[in-house]
Amino acid sequence: MAGDYLVYGAAGSGSVSVEAALALLGEPYRVEERITWKDDAERAAMAGINPMRQVPALVLPSGELMTESAAILIWLADSHPGSGLAPAWDSPLRPRFLRWMNFISAQVYALFWVRDDITRLAADKGHEQVLRERTAARIAACWTIMGEQVQPAGRFLLGDEISVLDLYLAVVSRWGPRRKGFYAAAPGLSGVVRAVDADPRLAAFWAARFPFADGWEG
Repeated sequence: MAGDYLVYGAAGSGSVSVEAALALLGEPYRVEERITWKDDAERAAMAGINPMRQVPALVLPSGELMTESAAILIWLADSHPGSGLAPAWDSPLRPRFLRWMNFISAQVYALFWVRDDITRLAADKGHEQVLRERTAARIAACWTIMGEQVQPAGRFLLGDEISVLDLYLAVVSRWGPRRKGFYAAAPGLSGVVRAVDADPRLAAFWAARFPFADGWEG
């Protein structure tokens, strides 16, 4: 429908945090599935939308295209200032919010470009296992750094109200090495992601887009 947001994404992918934000905002949106890690055909289909051949991509009601998950989430929150999904630009929490949004994006999320298709950088089969192990160790180290430096200000990272930072953390922390690895690396943040998981407003959404199936924590 005209005026809706259009998300190019896939279940379990980085688009899930964007979709969750739209759900909390009550904004109408639709999803076109693009499983870009599946094969070259899927990536080629995405190339006409995002030359990086990655999801998520978001088409705004105005027709403007946005890519980069952190930028999309920040924009959605800032464009709905009454939602509480991000601290205002003059809030003392704003620097912390921006720092960790970008930390998750640059230091953790970016490594999944390698992990989703290890052959992109692996020189040979033996090298593939080395890359898997080293990227897993790097992800764990990043979560440890975040866990040591962030003291949740309430039920969530910035207080008692959920923010897009919490959504982002909850989704990305479910990827490999998955939640058990995250809990071990950043135990002080485990309550935050569990609070996001349990938010009743998102129960049906999680079931549809990133189900808590048996063994999902790893």
